[in-house]
Amino acid sequence: MTGSRPAIIGPILLLDDLRDGCMHLAALFVADKHATPPPVIALAGPVAPTRIATYDDAAVWRVRFALPADRASSYSWNGETFAVASDMTGDLRAAFVSCNGEEVGDLDRDGSARNLMWARMRDDHGSQPLSLLLHGGDQIYADEVTKGHTLSAGWPKDLPRDSSADALADLRHHLRQRLFERYVQIYAALPFAWLAARVPSLMQWDDHDICDGWGSLPAAVTASSVGQTLFAAAREAFLIFQHAATDGDLPARFADPAGRHLGWSVAAGGLRILAPDLRSERTRHAIMGTGGWAMMDAAGQQDAAGHTLLMSSVPLLGPRLSLLELAMRVVPRMQKYEDDLRDQWQSRAHRDEWCRMLRLVRDMARRDGHDLTALSGEIHLATRAVMDLGGGLHLNQLVASGIAHRAPPAAWARFLGALATLGDAPLPDHPIRIAPLPGHRTRYQAQRNYLLLTRAGGAWSAQWNLEESGLTPPLPL
Repeated sequence: MTGSRPAIIGPILLLDDLRDGCMHLAALFVADKHATPPPVIALAGPVAPTRIATYDDAAVWRVRFALPADRASSYSWNGETFAVASDMTGDLRAAFVSCNGEEVGDLDRDGSARNLMWARMRDDHGSQPLSLLLHGGDQIYADEVTKGHTLSAGWPKDLPRDSSADALADLRHHLRQRLFERYVQIYAALPFAWLAARVPSLMQWDDHDICDGWGSLPAAVTASSVGQTLFAAAREAFLIFQHAATDGDLPARFADPAGRHLGWSVAAGGLRILAPDLRSERTRHAIMGTGGWAMMDAAGQQDAAGHTLLMSSVPLLGPRLSLLELAMRVVPRMQKYEDDLRDQWQSRAHRDEWCRMLRLVRDMARRDGHDLTALSGEIHLATRAVMDLGGGLHLNQLVASGIAHRAPPAAWARFLGALATLGDAPLPDHPIRIAPLPGHRTRYQAQRNYLLLTRAGGAWSAQWNLEESGLTPPLPL
């Protein structure tokens, strides 16, 4: 994927909000430092871009505009017209992806191989347009941005005891530039760039958008001056590149305008998408903090007829991973995976909080006239899970991961499948089971993948597109 950068990258469409019968959009552009992108021409006329960030040899620009949300529409830029399936009132399709990269050497991979599933989604969109592209975390893998600077080269195990203000400012500059380079290379990749100019994205972050295991690492590491500098740089880049926003200028869909947590929701035409922030307030002992729980508790009290898609960047329903944590206490060589397991809702450290979330989701799904489906990524496998809610109701969880991350060994998928046979019921009378994808016999599929969500005649269904075995039969939701 390495190579020279185009003079202008974009437009990358991001959904600011759904309100007042309109799809409020932001078009993101990256331009050489002395270039200015042409205006976007929408229904209200031309809109000039606004600079929202500056880097060493480039700047990031944004154009905010609106399209009608009751019919298909289009906008123009630089002499080209881009069709947008902006009708949110009837039948529609959305895609869900996660894990767009790898921990080591991601940007040195062959572009056509790395982006194969993005190219397949582009073809999918050509045959039946997508209205939304939901990103469930790890949009970039920032794990290597700490390399190349003396303060962060040993992250997370070997950190300096004291760092001067000048040294930390230099580290911040280093991290900003490395994050910029990763976002730009990924956004310039042709299959993604073609889609992103035509399908608005909604994004939720996970640990690799910051660093591997952020929040599950020891507190002394994340609270260190290097750790806080890393988090601040990653958060700034997350807002700029994944939301076309900056502090003090967040879109209206965010629950906290001050950005203490970055959870958000949108709703229109009988669809609500709810995305709590599972990283900003995370510690080794809590997945969400005061702000995140206030957002979720408020959502649980809202009337939302239709269907809610709940985005949980780490799977809300899963096998009994707490058994693996117990094994780690007696097998020292397994302890290197402790942070990975502590990242999960199913960790022993988060059991009470997990049950709180499951009760909240159960009560939301039980409300009259309302359906709820959980969407998750993170595990580099495709799977689904079902929780019995009682009274003939079920909570479906759909896991699609990853769009670009290569699949783990099939043996790992088989091991998780065997672990899942034990079952789990963190809430009494509400057992959870891991189920095979439609058309498959095993519980976990070790293939790159993405998820397609379709509403037709008011009914929702889901299909996975798997790298080797292709499209699954539809799963009614």
